[in-house]
Amino acid sequence: MDSTGTESSTGTGTEKDKAAFSLTKATPAPTPAPAPAEAPDIQSHDTFVIKKKLSLTAGEYMVSVARPDGSEGEPVAYAREKRLSLRGQVTVYTDASRKSVLAAFKGRDHEVGYMYDVRDASGQSFGSFYEDAGASFLRRTWQVRQPGTMKLTGRERSRVVAFVRFVWEFIPYLEYVPFIWPYRFTYTESGKPLMTVTKKLGLHTRYVLEILAPDVDRRLAIAHTLALDALEAD
Repeated sequence: MDSTGTESSTGTGTEKDKAAFSLTKATPAPTPAPAPAEAPDIQSHDTFVIKKKLSLTAGEYMVSVARPDGSEGEPVAYAREKRLSLRGQVTVYTDASRKSVLAAFKGRDHEVGYMYDVRDASGQSFGSFYEDAGASFLRRTWQVRQPGTMKLTGRERSRVVAFVRFVWEFIPYLEYVPFIWPYRFTYTESGKPLMTVTKKLGLHTRYVLEILAPDVDRRLAIAHTLALDALEAD
């Protein structure tokens, strides 16, 4: 009999095959999630540009690798400092989303005045710095400590500019005006220069950090450079 089982079974099988092929075609394989972006390898770089953007409630900083011509290259860190924050507190992030911490510092009472401990994302300290009050009378002087590695003394290079900056802070209303004249701090150990921080000329706040020794922790150097600016108003 032509109208029984065999033809009907064959037709049903073909329809099932088509349906299975259509289902397979309509359900593509899942796309693998992109790997999270890695933090920039800042330890391999020697020169950085730090720019500050002012707002009413905070100071925002962007740190970039400097190109050979001195211009800003790849951004490697961002920071946001709350104005009028007690004892100075700055967190440095690896990118603008501020989700991953590169370093952070906050002042604490110490026999030298305020000591600023620099910590990583887990809260582990990897360096510190403080202003040497006695030596800062004529030229601002900082002590930067990298445990087990080095002790740097950073001093403002020009006595004249240091004196003008000192007077500037005591003139009414000028404290709200950026100091436009350039100045430089040189950091040495046993008289050997290992790092410099240069404030560039202009109304916009811009620093160039140059590191002359491979063992200097770039996170510590960047945090301290930010402190030179952030703690001016404290």
